Amino acid sequence: MLSGSIVALVTPMDSNGSVDYDGLKKLVDWHVESGTSAIVAVGTTGESATLNVSEHSEVIRKTVEFAAGRVDIIAGTGANSTHEAIELTLAAEKAGAMACLSVTPYYNKPTQEGLFLHYKTIAERSKLPQILYNVPGRTAVDLLPETVIRLSAIDNIVGIKEATGDNSRVAVLREGCGEEFLLFSGDDAAGCEFMTLGGNGVISVTNNVAPVEMAEMCRLALAGQSGEAEVINQRLMPLHQNLFIEANPIPVKWALWRLGRVETQHLRLPLTTLSEAGQTVVEKAMREANMLN
Repeated sequence: MLSGSIVALVTPMDSNGSVDYDGLKKLVDWHVESGTSAIVAVGTTGESATLNVSEHSEVIRKTVEFAAGRVDIIAGTGANSTHEAIELTLAAEKAGAMACLSVTPYYNKPTQEGLFLHYKTIAERSKLPQILYNVPGRTAVDLLPETVIRLSAIDNIVGIKEATGDNSRVAVLREGCGEEFLLFSGDDAAGCEFMTLGGNGVISVTNNVAPVEMAEMCRLALAGQSGEAEVINQRLMPLHQNLFIEANPIPVKWALWRLGRVETQHLRLPLTTLSEAGQTVVEKAMREANMLN
């Protein structure tokens, strides 16, 4: 069963905008060494919206290759077209991913019935475990708990990344979906409390720059040592909050570059590099979290 600190991994790029696979391998190795529980390849933080289908599939394949069985790889396979989401899911299955993370279809603003049928159709086309991903702040649609509960009855729909920041949903989802259904926070600032309320872990942006600390915080929270977990969580809170001062993954890519973990901070348009004002804020947050001397 998946649990703990799962990184929503960035996709490192060269200065010309192509994927930096050497850099990707180094990041995967670092997360294995740091105790990260699993890696999400090509989620929102991995710039899924600006990679074409071929690139998207190749980054998943290479991430699985680099992990070499040392850590579970969850493939980001969501799309605003059910057809494209199925195409990405089948590519992830072929690549050897252990599960898929599928964001709600964005921009179209489907109904709850449309969301149910979208996920049901994907699940029927693949044997891979499917993790739903609800992030209404980015997609303009909210996958409501009652729809999640309906979907949880489908055998290979096994969990959800809930990124509303509304931790009152944990109890509702746990009761309605059962104990085996995986509940992950997609909101770093709310993640520690989410686990103490019965969640299984955090799919995290902060983990990109503080993997050891996030792994330990999650371990403590899941072991019932909430006080010790909260000490670490509060130290990381400046990162939880300020890695989102501009659209994700702009700040976290800069932070990784500042740490020397990626060669460039390059992002694909329409995303731009972190502003000078933003750099000041993020660097201060990194120092407060003891990421920099």
